[in-house]
Amino acid sequence: MDDEQLPRQEPEDPRPQQRVPAFNLPPVILASLAVLIIVFAVMNLPWWSDDTLNWLYFTFSFIPARYALPLSQQGLEWLWTPVTYSLLHGGIEHIVFNSLWLMVFAAPVARRIGGTRYVIFWILSSAASAFMHAALYWGDQTLLIGASGVVSALMGAACRFAFPAMDGRRLPMREAHLNPRLTILDSLRSRTVVAYIVMWVAGNALVAFGITLAGDSSQPVAWDAHIGGFLFGFLLFSLFDRQPSIEVHEPAPFDE
Repeated sequence: MDDEQLPRQEPEDPRPQQRVPAFNLPPVILASLAVLIIVFAVMNLPWWSDDTLNWLYFTFSFIPARYALPLSQQGLEWLWTPVTYSLLHGGIEHIVFNSLWLMVFAAPVARRIGGTRYVIFWILSSAASAFMHAALYWGDQTLLIGASGVVSALMGAACRFAFPAMDGRRLPMREAHLNPRLTILDSLRSRTVVAYIVMWVAGNALVAFGITLAGDSSQPVAWDAHIGGFLFGFLLFSLFDRQPSIEVHEPAPFDE
């Protein structure tokens, strides 16, 4: 009887296996979420009087009417409100919705550009969103609050690298920050990116007509600030990116 051939066993790797955490966010994203939650908790402390709350919102919210006044009448609030408004939220649904989207889109951007550039990106995209809103509602006295403009900028930035891979493969979302950066034209050649942008624009168009798909429907949504943030992230992401762009002369296979 022939000897039975046993399957060859590979030697075991003596190195301890590294467990990949299911919930793994860059420290700067965790810090961002912590700041949003702390600010929300402070703004909702039960002992604030109405006058104090009104002062807090007036001092730290973005108000287009403030910039229609002569500089001598504006006060110093014009210096910080284009950023501080992004840290304020009007209710539980508002902050939960923005925090969830922040975790999804901010993580790959932060992994790619690093914590310092992420903070600078937040500051500048917040200002870009606010002044896009002010340009359309110049002199308006309503208060603009919320991080959705920054989240939209992160969505726009992610379109430049997170969705397509240059060789046609799709990296896992946890490794999406390793993709090469697409140029603006190459991004617009990707059907994946274009389809995402179309759906994003359609969602904001519905919001512009008063149809809220998610979040707090009882509060008006500054869809124009979303547009300003998205354009900032999509068009100017290369200024923050640490990886060089790679030009593609042929569309990736999955774009066919």
